[in-house]
Amino acid sequence: MKAFLILEDGTVFEGTSIGSTKDMISEIVFNTSMTGYLEVLTDPSYAGQAVVMTYPLIGNYGITPDMESKKAWPDGYIVRELSRMPSNFRCEGTIQDFLKEQDIPGIAGIDTRALTKILREKGTMNGMITTNENYNLDEVLPKLHAYKVGDVVSKVTCSEKYVLEGNGPKVALMDFGAKNNIARSLNDRGCEVTVYPANTPAEEIISANPDGIMLSNGPGDPADCTSIIKEIRKLYDSDIPIFAICLGHQLMALANGGKTYKLKYGHRGGNHPVKDLQTGRVYISSQNHGYAVDADSIPESVAVPAFVNVNDNTNEGMSYVGKNIFTVQFHPEACPGPQDSGYLFDRFMDMMGGTK
Repeated sequence: MKAFLILEDGTVFEGTSIGSTKDMISEIVFNTSMTGYLEVLTDPSYAGQAVVMTYPLIGNYGITPDMESKKAWPDGYIVRELSRMPSNFRCEGTIQDFLKEQDIPGIAGIDTRALTKILREKGTMNGMITTNENYNLDEVLPKLHAYKVGDVVSKVTCSEKYVLEGNGPKVALMDFGAKNNIARSLNDRGCEVTVYPANTPAEEIISANPDGIMLSNGPGDPADCTSIIKEIRKLYDSDIPIFAICLGHQLMALANGGKTYKLKYGHRGGNHPVKDLQTGRVYISSQNHGYAVDADSIPESVAVPAFVNVNDNTNEGMSYVGKNIFTVQFHPEACPGPQDSGYLFDRFMDMMGGTK
């Protein structure tokens, strides 16, 4: 079945329908990872977006037990070619069947390199995937211009708190769209992890007397999370050690009077170099974000930059002065090949007093 990808600038790509055949309007973003497509599909940070995979052949090893959440979150999926015969000893099915089961519409057979160049040059834009060959641009384009991602944190957070048992420090993990491996990385170090819904009052967290607080990744514009930002400010004032990743990093900056801004086309992939400003060492990191913290908007008396993106010099982390708080924009729980940045979890353990 034919499918069409229509961008808000009027560009149209024709390809083949994969997954669900329903019409989809979303923000179109690209990911440069060569592997890890299942982790991408099940990352809650992609809620409200349709993902273009720049690597030309997707699905080689099928669907494996590497999901970062219980379901897939992107609105749509865009690829050059899907593997017809996946091969892996852990393979449990094909990506084609997975997209259908998850009701995610997609398109294959288009020039994803050309599409990515458009998004890099013109910036992230909205688009539609449709199987309707009689689409009318005059009707579609106004809908694309009007689309807003909106509040997606409330859609991806857990509905009630739950606990991963452990014998070490007690960690309160705020779920703004947390990937499974964040809780797992803490649990593997012996932590007892209590995962809380995004709208949990700070007083409830503090009254539980955790040894540390983890602020997770998540989707959407951080500035839209106004009520969450107020609660994070209370957590900041509590003097409990805090480690924040991605959206959590942005929300902590906003809670301290900082500003965030939208990147032209974002950072999404497993090959982004970041420099630790304390040691001068560069790490290859996994990233997925469309917004960045304006480090200059935060007084040096409050926080200082801890990491910087080597490609474009955007902020990749902050260290808060006089507080046991540090935040990073990238994903130390992910393993894009190197696992070097996992040491940040060890630093968090040290802040909490180490293994008990």
